[in-house]
Amino acid sequence: MDSFESISSSLNIETSIVEKKTEVEIVKNPVNDNDIKKDYEYTRANLYSLIEKGQEAINGIMELAGESDSPRAYEVAGQLIKSVGDVTDKLIDLQKKLKDVEEDTTKTTNNVTNNALFVGSTAELSKLLKQGFLNNKE
Repeated sequence: MDSFESISSSLNIETSIVEKKTEVEIVKNPVNDNDIKKDYEYTRANLYSLIEKGQEAINGIMELAGESDSPRAYEVAGQLIKSVGDVTDKLIDLQKKLKDVEEDTTKTTNNVTNNALFVGSTAELSKLLKQGFLNNKE
């Protein structure tokens, strides 16, 4: 017998547990799916193009920096390398975002409500609780 049952029997009341489940389904719109796919492919192609052009620029500035031994040329090369690295990170982020958009999830919410109500004085409650605990121990 758990603690709620001993209290319920002492108070001569019934307790109830109410569970409420709500399911929400996400309905996909086929028109939006096509638009999302087109946007994804377009963005992906642009990112690939930016990465390739960035790599060509890095190769060119590295040749120039090696020939001229200019600190500024090396600084520009470092900035280009960082920019290309950022674009490759954006390409990976694009993959994650597409996965999030395409993810089909059903959301379930569980609400548990315990209702127990005693109407009376504290003296009556104390008396009933003592009787209930004494009855349970025997």
